[in-house]
Amino acid sequence: MVPIRDDNPTRITPYVTYGLIAANVLAFLYESSLPPRELDRFLHLAAVVPRELSASFAGIPVHQFLPEWTTLISSQFLHGGLLHLAGNMLFLWIFGNNVEEKLGHIKYLFFYLTCGVLASLTQWYFSQNSSIPSLGASGAIAGVLGAYVLRFPQAEILGVIPLGFFFPTFRVPAFYFLGLWFVEQAFYGLASLETPTNIGMESGGIAYWAHAGGFLFGAILGPLLGLFSDKSREESFY
Repeated sequence: MVPIRDDNPTRITPYVTYGLIAANVLAFLYESSLPPRELDRFLHLAAVVPRELSASFAGIPVHQFLPEWTTLISSQFLHGGLLHLAGNMLFLWIFGNNVEEKLGHIKYLFFYLTCGVLASLTQWYFSQNSSIPSLGASGAIAGVLGAYVLRFPQAEILGVIPLGFFFPTFRVPAFYFLGLWFVEQAFYGLASLETPTNIGMESGGIAYWAHAGGFLFGAILGPLLGLFSDKSREESFY
């Protein structure tokens, strides 16, 4: 099931959501410009490598140019392929603006990045010895979905189901669409506990625990930052 749009208009210009999409696209263009060997070196520097993150937490030097913990943020802007990028940006485009309106621009940016960090740490917890770079905006966007479904459970989602040459559309409340998405991530997370995974890399799999963790942290963090506040955010950055 692929979402196309939601029937949930906003009164603001979602500058942060647009900026995040632009940053992800620019980062992907940079990745695409690198030759394979240099790209591999770059991903090991800027993506989360669980084994190296574990070593840094234990106080063992990993001989990186940047502190290993910074990859918890930089990895959120990297993607393993065009479809990976397109899928993530589609979800961010559809659901990010409403959450940004309710939280305000600055809080929304803090919320987004924090959800991404916590999602990566969730995945790291289940794959602490993996040497496969983990990257992608999926965990942060999962946090946006968790906040969205909590705040707008009845918002209608228009989507499409690709069936070969047929593309039937559907309309369902966000509660069912995103709820099913979360259950799927949690189920596959449980099923892949013994499988080395990452986000969107061809040599690995999908970080289901990052998705499930990001979703839950988004549902927790959103209300703490004012997700249910009735204060107008139209002219407020906070």
